[in-house]
Amino acid sequence: MPLLPFTTSNAAGGEEMEKMCGDFNLTRTQRFYGFGICFGAGFLISFLSTFALFAGNVPLFAFFYTLGNVVSLIGTGFLIGFVSQLKKMFDPTRLVATIVFLSTVVLTLVCAFTIGIPILVIILCIAQYLALLWYSLSYIPFARDLVKNMFSGCFRS
Repeated sequence: MPLLPFTTSNAAGGEEMEKMCGDFNLTRTQRFYGFGICFGAGFLISFLSTFALFAGNVPLFAFFYTLGNVVSLIGTGFLIGFVSQLKKMFDPTRLVATIVFLSTVVLTLVCAFTIGIPILVIILCIAQYLALLWYSLSYIPFARDLVKNMFSGCFRS
C-alpha cells in the first residue's frame, strides 16, 4: 500500500513531517481533521464571544475572541507542522503580520482588563482579525497581491 505524504514512517516525507510536528503519528486525514476542528472551534469561540460583548462584559469578550483566534491559528499547525509554523511566522514575508497579530493580541487583553474602554477593545479585535487574515493570506500564492489590487482599484478616482 503506498504511503501518504504525511504519514510517519521510514519514508523521507514521513520523517520530515514527524520532525516538524514533534513526533505526532498522524495521517494526512487526521491532520485535516485537526485543522478543521481547531479552525471551527476557534471560529465558534470567537462568534460566541460576541454574546459577552452584548451583555456588556468587555473583558470576557476580549478574552474569548482572542482565544478563538489563537485556536484557529493553532489549527494551521496540523497542516504544515507546529515547528514549521513557528519558523514560518518569522519569515520576512510574514514578520510584519506576525508582529501586528501578536501585538494586537496583547494590547486587546491589556486594554480589556486594565483600561476597559469598549470601543478601543473592539478596534483592537478588528485589527487582530485583519492581522490574522493578512497572515493567513501569505500562505495562498498571490492572495495578498490580489487583495492589494482589489483595494487599490476601489480607491482610484
